[in-house]
Amino acid sequence: MFKDNFEGNITDDNCMVEDENGKMVPNYDLTIIDFNEGDILKGKVVKIDKDEVLIDIGYKSEGVIPLPELSIRNGVKPQEVVQVDDVVEILVLQKEDQDGRLLLSKKRAEIEKNFDRIEDLYRTGGTIEGDVIEHVKGGLILDIGLRGFLPASLIDIRKTKELASYIGEKCKCRIIEVDRNRNNVVLSRKAIIEDERKEQRKEVLESIEVGQIRKGVITSIADFGAFVDVSGVDGLIHISELSWNHVKHPSEVVEVNDEVDVEVLDVDYEKQRLSLGLKQTQKDPWMEKIKKYTNNDIVKGKVTRIVKFGLFVQIEDGMEGLVHISELSTEPVKKPSDIAKIGDELKVRIIDIDFDKRRMAFSVKQVEEPVQEPEKEESKQPEANKPDAERKQDDQEEASDEKKETIKKLLKEMKDEANID
Repeated sequence: MFKDNFEGNITDDNCMVEDENGKMVPNYDLTIIDFNEGDILKGKVVKIDKDEVLIDIGYKSEGVIPLPELSIRNGVKPQEVVQVDDVVEILVLQKEDQDGRLLLSKKRAEIEKNFDRIEDLYRTGGTIEGDVIEHVKGGLILDIGLRGFLPASLIDIRKTKELASYIGEKCKCRIIEVDRNRNNVVLSRKAIIEDERKEQRKEVLESIEVGQIRKGVITSIADFGAFVDVSGVDGLIHISELSWNHVKHPSEVVEVNDEVDVEVLDVDYEKQRLSLGLKQTQKDPWMEKIKKYTNNDIVKGKVTRIVKFGLFVQIEDGMEGLVHISELSTEPVKKPSDIAKIGDELKVRIIDIDFDKRRMAFSVKQVEEPVQEPEKEESKQPEANKPDAERKQDDQEEASDEKKETIKKLLKEMKDEANID
């Protein structure tokens, strides 16, 4: 309960009263106030010591504010909070302690008055701003007229910096929990940032299209990929889209806070998320290397893997192809390991290059006995024999189509049995 005890009670008109004998005497009733413990009063600072402040509240004796009850901020000096002759609001803790002193608290008076304001803001969903005055285990303490707790997990949408570095900063927060009985107020700065960014994301998403190259910042890394902030919109680079080479973990390619150029692969407008690719903004080393090879080239390579359907041969770093079991020898082959072992060097002929899937097919048996492409000869027969010439050309085209189908079948078998995407 607040009582206006200090100023305005004594005036020129009421400071003197007439006694029973008709004489004018001081009105002592006005100088002795009535109050209870828990009341909030006004008082004037009359003296400042290193560990307490003396306050005149118009009582029979001066009241004392112990240093811990002076401010919600820890470790402050009395002179940093009040000056002599300042009029301050105080809460009555105890009319008389064991030493007969009147105990007062400026801190608790501030808390009581500010809790009303905090509860109103909490009910209406308003925001509050305060200085960061301390860092404690698990978060920060803000001066919002009382001690507000800002958990570390609710400071920012990104990984927070060292808590001590926030001291002295002003933080605008939303109140998410109020417990007056426990003197507890929980804040969230993250909620404010998320609301602001939600509106920003809408505007940014409207300008983003699949295929665009955008700049972003790596915000976090998981086993399955890297998360990226693209102008306030969250995006994911899946591990398969980080590099043209095989990657065991995203940390091999990127680090948190790296600035990267990414290609937009997909936009989820409902969830406000992006699917991104990093490798698409870089040259594909396979496509660069394959430029020097053509079908029918004979090259040397080393056996890297043996599977039941053939051998994988590497002709240079990042350039590997399959020799299907049917292409290992002119003689029937039961097991590919009968022909070569891992590490063996082989001469192979390139029989197919799949640019879309970045694959090659090799043949060992065609190194010595290459399959001859049927030659298309122009018909020199008379017009009367033209149907026979057309039949011959049709036969040649059919043979070429059969070879293409054989290669397609071979590549499909490679994919199915090797489980290669």
